[in-house]
Amino acid sequence: MSISKESIQEAHERIKPFIHQTPVLTSATLNNFSGAELFFKCENFQKIGAFKIRGGMNASLSLPKDQLQNGLATHSSGNHAQAIAYAARELKTKAFIVMPENSPQVKVDAVRGYGAEITFCENNQQAREATLQSIVEKTGAAFIHPYNDERVITGQATCAKELLEKIPGLDTIVAPVGGGGLLSGTSLSAHYFSSAKVYAAEPEGAADAVLSFRSGKIETAPFVKTIADGLLTKLGDKTFPIIQQYVTDILTVNDTEIIAAMKLVYERMKIVIEPSSAVTLAAVLKNKDVFAGKKVGIIFSGGNVDLKKLGEWFS
Repeated sequence: MSISKESIQEAHERIKPFIHQTPVLTSATLNNFSGAELFFKCENFQKIGAFKIRGGMNASLSLPKDQLQNGLATHSSGNHAQAIAYAARELKTKAFIVMPENSPQVKVDAVRGYGAEITFCENNQQAREATLQSIVEKTGAAFIHPYNDERVITGQATCAKELLEKIPGLDTIVAPVGGGGLLSGTSLSAHYFSSAKVYAAEPEGAADAVLSFRSGKIETAPFVKTIADGLLTKLGDKTFPIIQQYVTDILTVNDTEIIAAMKLVYERMKIVIEPSSAVTLAAVLKNKDVFAGKKVGIIFSGGNVDLKKLGEWFS
């Protein structure tokens, strides 16, 4: 394992000046609904509104000075795009971001707000990668992958590290899974800093991780249709082996369950989370027998929600 306990600790020190140590909230009502003791790690209060700043910042700060001079580049539908745009601004270099043409407007506006140059492409992996490749060839910018990069995974691991320091003795941590950067980092921190089990929560409308977990090789989702727009990517060859080794199980939820969990959080906790965050609570509420009587850490991964959609979801 090339990501050591020490490398996570070093990453945490490296990024501390650039991130918030986000709060851990509780809700007696949600404890009653779930039958478990829930502790919510609120990355919706993080810089850029999502955990992605941790991995993006760690990878950017790990680059040699000469590589940094040509700028940073990535492809992302939103939160990682914001992380790299923010990192570039903080490190006084340029950011070149490839975004699918249907990216949420709130995330496009935020990326622009950090001063990045956006190039739009068709909404598929091939178009993202081809567009990015041409930009990197033209600019010499350093590519920071949204999740399949050990520097990114190490940065994301600091989220669970903070949670475990704040709430010792957790039995379980539940993290969402898209490309697996947060999940693999969470499972490494749980392994190094606790005895907590890690479960993943995944939308049924982008269920590649659960198939990969069962088959033992990276699979593609049979169909992709979910409101959890941050969880559409499939696992990478760096995230998958860590997940295979350290994650206990992957639980899937449908969009109706995601919306119900979001609504509970808005009404009972009075905080804003995006659908990709709500999959974790939805998975706990759907699988009460798995978590009953346990101390459960739940990662809310972000809060970058398109407010115009709330009426549609909560009507």
